[in-house]
Amino acid sequence: MGKNVVVLGTQWGDEGKGKIVDLLTEKAAAVVRFQGGHNAGHTLVIDGVKTALHLIPSGILRQGVSCIIGNGVVLSIEALLTEMAMLEERGVPVRERLSISQGCPLILPVHIALDQAREKRRGNAKIGTTGRGIGPAYEDKVARRGVRLGDVFQDDFEAKLTELMDYHNFALTGYYGEPSIDVQQTLKETREQAEKIRDMIIDTVGKVHGIREAGGDIMFEGAQGSLLDIDHGTYPYVTSSNTTAGGVATGSGVGPLYLDQIMGITKAYTTRVGAGPFPTELFDDDGKHLAKQGNEFGTTTGRPRRCGWFDAVLVRHSIRINSINAICLTKLDVLDNLKTVKVCTGYQDENGQDVEWPASAEAFEKVTPVYEELPGWQQSTVGAQSLDDLPSEARDYIAYLEKAIGAPIDIVSTGPDRTETIVLQHSFDIK
Repeated sequence: MGKNVVVLGTQWGDEGKGKIVDLLTEKAAAVVRFQGGHNAGHTLVIDGVKTALHLIPSGILRQGVSCIIGNGVVLSIEALLTEMAMLEERGVPVRERLSISQGCPLILPVHIALDQAREKRRGNAKIGTTGRGIGPAYEDKVARRGVRLGDVFQDDFEAKLTELMDYHNFALTGYYGEPSIDVQQTLKETREQAEKIRDMIIDTVGKVHGIREAGGDIMFEGAQGSLLDIDHGTYPYVTSSNTTAGGVATGSGVGPLYLDQIMGITKAYTTRVGAGPFPTELFDDDGKHLAKQGNEFGTTTGRPRRCGWFDAVLVRHSIRINSINAICLTKLDVLDNLKTVKVCTGYQDENGQDVEWPASAEAFEKVTPVYEELPGWQQSTVGAQSLDDLPSEARDYIAYLEKAIGAPIDIVSTGPDRTETIVLQHSFDIK
């Protein structure tokens, strides 16, 4: 049997998962997306060429690797076709290597309109969604009224779509005061778009297990981060899917028993996009340094990311809820040239009492981080490929983080290119 490795974020997303998936898939037969939609943004830099992916698994840039969009992904066919065209212009044979689950719930124009109308109505209390219809599409899935990719080719698709859109148009016009979305136009566009990918729609559960049973190694690529999980994140400032390891099983059809390693991708500092609590957020020159050096702007939205010190409390919690047994530390080079760096090792409440984990977003807002200050390093770590290439202070920082979070750091990223990496233990080499 092959080895199954899960790669997911331990913070609030944007940890650098795309690069690591690309790096590790040199030894993989397939890469599977299991949740989220085109709200995800994975940036890869290969030989100096930057590629931003939102739906298609990051393994698409590795020759011969099968890429699979599992049933847990909500699918905008329009966004998928745009991404496919971009890759095909670069000579990537997407249609030969990409498979899509017939069970993917569809994101329709009415979902996008609803998403944006809700954020508009919330005003200053907005959650900070990408406005791409992800949440409303997942709502329809759970309410059992959604339409799935395989439904488009059935005789009753028009009736299903009409019923769904009448329901949402009633809310759009009557409650939000927004224009309705045309049913017939949506029907026509959806059928035309689905026809263009018809040959790629399959039973992905069967394909994944076939690869596994044939001895192929499989990578499961998470989107967003663990603290954005609908159940375990800082609710309600979360996404609408399970971004944690449990989502792998439901979103791909591969049970937990077959998952051999859970790798947590962790930035050497912390970032967050949109609203929600952020105990270690910085508003000073150090925060500006992190944002500038880290180029902290969202891949999907272009919004500036909020930046702060490394939060070991967050990462320890992610390790616990995901059963993470290996860490990849990314963007170490962003901390270059800081005189000191800080690590949050605990929280205290308003009364100075230690808090292991805040019970709600409101409780999160009230905690005060407890910091350990460490010496920085006044030299570049960019492009380092071994620990010996790093200054002693950077090595000490890595060792301190391992102790603070209670998990081994197997990989350290020192730049955006796949070659700018220190690999101490490759996930697919572990016996």
